[in-house]
Amino acid sequence: MRRAGYRLLGPGFDYLLHTRPAEWPIMAAHTLMGYLLAVGLQGAWSGERFAPAVLGLGLWVICLNGGTLALNSAYDRDEGDVAYLRRPPPPPRHLAGFGLLLMFSGLSAAFLLPTGYRVAYAVCLVLSVLYSVPPVRLKAVPGADWVINMWGFGTLTPYAGWAATGLPVRPAYGLVLLGFCPLFAALYPLTQIYQFEEDSRRGDRTLARSLGVKGSLLVSLGAAAVGFSVFATAGRVAGWSAPDAWRWLALGLCALVWGAVLINWLRGHERMGVKEHQRGMYLALAAWAVTDLAVVVTWST
Repeated sequence: MRRAGYRLLGPGFDYLLHTRPAEWPIMAAHTLMGYLLAVGLQGAWSGERFAPAVLGLGLWVICLNGGTLALNSAYDRDEGDVAYLRRPPPPPRHLAGFGLLLMFSGLSAAFLLPTGYRVAYAVCLVLSVLYSVPPVRLKAVPGADWVINMWGFGTLTPYAGWAATGLPVRPAYGLVLLGFCPLFAALYPLTQIYQFEEDSRRGDRTLARSLGVKGSLLVSLGAAAVGFSVFATAGRVAGWSAPDAWRWLALGLCALVWGAVLINWLRGHERMGVKEHQRGMYLALAAWAVTDLAVVVTWST
């Protein structure tokens, strides 16, 4: 794949790699979930709201998310594997400018979409710059990095998918979107555990480094429990009753998947090396994907 990319784009392929295309499907799925919650599964792929949703999805995933990751790589200068990019090439000279250009190009195009989408995009753009760029660089401030990601990826990303439709958010569904905030608070420290050495070399005292491996896993367990509690509250607000037992079952199975990943990781963390911690992160990402799918099925049918 890389050979073909370099043959096609030459050194410019480094810019594309640093937007981490391997991550785009995860981001796209989480954004798409908001759209499907808004319009339902039946008729979701046609109608007047479909085209704006496709535009919103592309801007969010490629311009905002891809630009954010490129900007982050420009200042991190990682030498080891990072999430969704193994063996990252050295950041090209203009990578930061490229990332910003992508992000602001997306913001310009976002004015074709409803106000809620534009606001969410602009807020996340500002948070992305504050997260990555010195001297602020909130990525290196324990807790600040956590808050930015739990709101930006956890809640505002599916909200953007919903907001692209122009439909108002109904109370139960607002709780569903909110539930992904603590759930991403559970996931985020797990993405940092295997990067302790790289973060230490840069002097970034991330949340996970501050908590340590065990502390990070315990916090993740607690945050996941809060997230599923919010989902359960959303089910009650939506009026789930006896015929909806399968919905409760789907939610419970997702919670069990999260518990299995985190508890097994916690039990074995003292014996695990970098590769094992990285594998744990990808298992947690799989649990996230399963939860996205379950939420779409339980609240959109």
